[in-house]
Amino acid sequence: MSSIPTKIGLIAGRGRFPIYLAEALKQQGVGVYCLGVINHADPVLQTMCDEWLPLGLGRLQTAFRFFRRHGLTHGTLAGGINRRALLDPFLIWNQLPDWYTFRTFAPMFLTRRKDSTADTLLGAVVNAFDQNGFKLLPATDLIPDLLMKRQKLTRRGPTAAEWKDVCYAWKIAKEMGRLDIGQSVCASGLAILSVEAMEGTDACIRRAGSLWPGKGFTVVKVAKPQQDMRFDVPTFGLTTLQAMYESGARVLAIEADKTIFIDRQDVVDFANRHDISIVSITGEDSEQEASPFAEYSG
Repeated sequence: MSSIPTKIGLIAGRGRFPIYLAEALKQQGVGVYCLGVINHADPVLQTMCDEWLPLGLGRLQTAFRFFRRHGLTHGTLAGGINRRALLDPFLIWNQLPDWYTFRTFAPMFLTRRKDSTADTLLGAVVNAFDQNGFKLLPATDLIPDLLMKRQKLTRRGPTAAEWKDVCYAWKIAKEMGRLDIGQSVCASGLAILSVEAMEGTDACIRRAGSLWPGKGFTVVKVAKPQQDMRFDVPTFGLTTLQAMYESGARVLAIEADKTIFIDRQDVVDFANRHDISIVSITGEDSEQEASPFAEYSG
């Protein structure tokens, strides 16, 4: 975009990313009008934003009215949505969806004419906003510095053996992304320990740790080949590093220019303190036999 709108509708899911984004937008003088997804969004957003409204997963018409009432033409999605909740057979009773939402998601949950992957579900939300005159923007258009550039972030880089696991897991993660299953893969000794599905990255890491206790492993997190930067963009912060440390993971490789990185200084300090390696790499890097980063520096 050539310029950022003077006010933005923030549809906030779980995690710290919506908080980080709201803070960054407010610092730029942008008005932030937040729809906090119930049982997902952190209540602290209520004190940070110009307006706040709790939003049920089934209330698209409420969201449209909120946007119109505050004169919003642009919005953005930030934070995770619990897809297990969406697949709950009692969703229709628990969330009491309005007619517009019911009609929008009927092909996924009633007639089953469409699948229930993240791309399909969140793509339907984006299309619904667009059809009602509201443009949902990638958060990275609003705050470009959210994306991680190609670099080694920590003192320690991957060992030769760990680099082989990075390259191997990268290929698997890209294929899982192409199938819209998940974005993260854990590997050790050129064997896959766990693949992320709807449980999320941190749970995927903890599962790998339970299968491979005390032996160390590598985590790779990538964007989908067909990644829509408006939603489900790979994101990591301090909670991911904490899950890695508690599970025994030794290396995190993320995709450069496609991954949102929050809590940066806290993450790097935590990783260095616990001798965890973090590298941000490209697809070209993943095809190299040797790591482009020194194992140790500083």
